[in-house]
Amino acid sequence: MELLAILDCGGQYTKVIDRKIRELGVKSDIFPINVEPEQLKDYQAIILSGGPNSVWAESALKYNPAILDMGLPMLGICYGMQLINQHFNGVVAPGVKTEYGEEEIYLNTECPLFDGLTDSENVLMSHGDSVAKLANGFEVSAKSGDVIAGIYNEKLKIYGVQFHPEVDLTEHGKQMLTNFLTKICGFQCDYTLDDRIQTSIEYIRKKVGNEKVLVLVSGGVDSAVTAALLLRALDPENVYAIHVDHGLMRKNESDLICENLEHQGLKHLMRLNAEADFLYSKIDVDGRFLGPLTDMVDPEEKRALIGNMFIKVVADACNQLNLDFDKTYLAQGTLRADLIESGNPDVSGYANKIKTHHNDVDIIRRARAKGMVVETNWDWHKDEVRQVARMLGIDEEIASRQPFPGPGLGVRVMCNKGDLVIKPEEQAAFDKITASLPAPFSAQIVALQSVGVQGDFRSYKYLSVLNGNGLDVDWQEAHAIARMVPNNINCVNRMAYILNKNKDISNGIKAYPMYINKLDLDLLREIDHIVTNTIKNKIISQTFAVLLPIGITGKKSIAIRCIVTNDFMTGRPAIVGRDIEPAEMQHIVAEIEAKYPEIDLVMYDVTGKPPATVEWQ
Repeated sequence: MELLAILDCGGQYTKVIDRKIRELGVKSDIFPINVEPEQLKDYQAIILSGGPNSVWAESALKYNPAILDMGLPMLGICYGMQLINQHFNGVVAPGVKTEYGEEEIYLNTECPLFDGLTDSENVLMSHGDSVAKLANGFEVSAKSGDVIAGIYNEKLKIYGVQFHPEVDLTEHGKQMLTNFLTKICGFQCDYTLDDRIQTSIEYIRKKVGNEKVLVLVSGGVDSAVTAALLLRALDPENVYAIHVDHGLMRKNESDLICENLEHQGLKHLMRLNAEADFLYSKIDVDGRFLGPLTDMVDPEEKRALIGNMFIKVVADACNQLNLDFDKTYLAQGTLRADLIESGNPDVSGYANKIKTHHNDVDIIRRARAKGMVVETNWDWHKDEVRQVARMLGIDEEIASRQPFPGPGLGVRVMCNKGDLVIKPEEQAAFDKITASLPAPFSAQIVALQSVGVQGDFRSYKYLSVLNGNGLDVDWQEAHAIARMVPNNINCVNRMAYILNKNKDISNGIKAYPMYINKLDLDLLREIDHIVTNTIKNKIISQTFAVLLPIGITGKKSIAIRCIVTNDFMTGRPAIVGRDIEPAEMQHIVAEIEAKYPEIDLVMYDVTGKPPATVEWQ
């Protein structure tokens, strides 16, 4: 079998590389960068991933230099390219140019990696270090302005790119990887998804045998695929399903979920209504009490409380099903992306935690260590799961269902103590960068923070609000500003554009204290329903609304998020006028203004991932 080794340098996209290579028909395995060369003796090619470290720093990852001298075809991505450049006596340095987001680069199309492409391509950058001196024997294959964006040594079959060809935001990244596999490595590419489905079924049978398994079903495609695979692999009498309505669901969602699950043939399905537990209870998380949710602000603590409360509620429900929770296998639809963003050490020894996912909290990790967790989707990404769902005959309503985070609306109500203070030097840097924005744009920095991912690190930085002329604006320019600002101002990772027309923000947009409560959850539920039922373009992978504690007059505001992505590890905001009809957005603004006077600003998140995450928390 054709085998490719991916050496993990701690990048958020390591598993995306793996997914893309398998999608292109080659079996790949991930190893830590400090793997010994003899472990790679059966592999015919190597890819080195990106990562959050700097190759020139004392904290640089340790590796055996002999790996880079094995004579195998090799592709280094981001950190991987920098490592190759340094190994062959080049120099990498900080501060040459910082790039987070989509950038235009210029290619040398004589380089085999770029065969068949144009000399100008849009790619995804996420780096702070750059090549300062080219390695001996290498040529430049791509540039971003004056910065080297690609290197290669055709004789050694070693290639490097500063950008990320594995992600969807790199327009022709798939062609670049295909060129590497076929033209440089000489692979035939005959590894299929069918092989992986059968492997998953065999994994379930081997792990569970004739024991009982409890599957946690949210109603999304991930847990639906897990349930379907369990029913294929096991006696249906041994498969139990629980759906937890934690009071943080979307409008009418639990009703729809349970109806769909019953149609799948689950014989044992329980619905738990546990709103009071999640909103008003405290829980012990490793000796530290968290809660109640109605008093919490920190997004990681909110996620930890909701994730651990989820397991506690399920454990209590097991008694009603005559199951011993500690001795019952627990199945969930965990994706590889969830584990990467949670910084799970089983996936990557070096990845930086971006946000905790409810299916990877400590109690789950401990159960996983005891061998009691069944994760059928462990090695898949969202688009692969959708393919599997269709292959398993799952209804398209579920197969194409937009994702919804485990913490639900709990991370879409932006809580705030109101005590954040923007430093004078941060304000000055922001003013300097935004002073010359083209008309009619103006921007402000707001003392409200959201989660982002920059250079493979988690960031928790301020929101910037962009104003113009409502929907009558150059949207390409708005998106360009949203890329420019975080790349040039260290304290900002997200920008939202005001959709309301004629809003006077000259006196400033202020952030106010706000905590989760039932009234605000109901308010967000209704507005989110308006948003998701109005914007219908299937190219948009996820659409939702976020409730913000900011405004001009002390009211609350709404941000609309529409993201285009396949794997959710990267994504671009949908563009009004291209992906979204302006009339749809106008309808949303008019309906919110008419029905909900407590909402001040209606905004649109114009930030990609990176530098922001898809969810705000």
